[in-house]
Amino acid sequence: MSSVNGGGQASGLRLERVRASRQFEEGRFRNTAPVGPGIQGNPLPLLGEYFFGGSQRTPPGPLPVVDPRPVWATRPESGFRVTWLGHSTLLLELNGARVLTDPVFGERASPMSFAGPRRFHPTPVALDALPDLDVVLLSHDHYDHLCRSTVEALAKRRVPFVTALGVGAHLEAYGVAPELITELDWWERATVGGVGFTATPAQHFSGRGVKDRNRTLWASWVLEGERHRLFFSGDTGLTSEFEEIGRRHGPFDLVMLEVGAFHPSWGGIHLGPENALKAHAMLGGGPLMPVHWGTFNLAFHAWDEPAETLVRMASEQQVRLFTPRLGAATEPSHFERSTSWWREVSERVSGASAPGARRDQTG
Repeated sequence: MSSVNGGGQASGLRLERVRASRQFEEGRFRNTAPVGPGIQGNPLPLLGEYFFGGSQRTPPGPLPVVDPRPVWATRPESGFRVTWLGHSTLLLELNGARVLTDPVFGERASPMSFAGPRRFHPTPVALDALPDLDVVLLSHDHYDHLCRSTVEALAKRRVPFVTALGVGAHLEAYGVAPELITELDWWERATVGGVGFTATPAQHFSGRGVKDRNRTLWASWVLEGERHRLFFSGDTGLTSEFEEIGRRHGPFDLVMLEVGAFHPSWGGIHLGPENALKAHAMLGGGPLMPVHWGTFNLAFHAWDEPAETLVRMASEQQVRLFTPRLGAATEPSHFERSTSWWREVSERVSGASAPGARRDQTG
């Protein structure tokens, strides 16, 4: 297995499965419908946004973070509890099993320790303070979802990993035992740690270096316990395949969709708030939890714009949001109302006493 930017390349049986996938053509994975793999069109306006845009892309003060460990010491009454640990990292307690999604505990979402997007907030708990885990779910191999130092630490705990085709080569290179890795193609299902995992279509791309673009698959995910069914988007643009996912696997007790790191030029590979609401409707509804925002500066918008825009549009469309604080271990069935906790940061810094005093960033 040769190295690619600190990861690995598929070989042997793993490579055979990659080549057998319907999504794999001419040496690379592809989306069902062709999309631009990143910034489309003239890059000059985007450069102008980057250097001269007025958006506050980092929080003006510390974000409120809750220590979830006291709650983790108890069992969820409903059998299902969620703890958002930042970005797309969640601890899902599902019918007695603990599933950790896209774990990034490193300081930066980057291949370099000294450069790249840096965390806005500390993780609510240290990596070594996590409870015993039954499964780690990795949606795809981008640095803000697959963190090498985090995987190396989890490998020592011998936790099973579930991921998409080809990503297992990276995991092996980072110390995960091959027998603990389950790779799935779209629409394939496996039961690991007492939880059913189905890899479902997503519209994105992959790669950890300049030479391995789309050598591994990306996926959204359906998780099933005895009494609960969840949807986790990973990274994706809007695709009609969400309707098929909803027909086959819905309804869902919680729909976790990415809303941050969006731009009109990236509409084919990231949802953003508006398309997240469209995807939510296509999936059949259910409580909507926004993820992939509020931890790293990965786009040109204000740090809180994804949440603000989603709250406004969800209210207009009468969509129920699930917005727990960072680190708050919360049962969706016991969550009474959406709270815009992120507004406290600006209010605390400015001394404002009401949300109306804050600068409007919802456009």
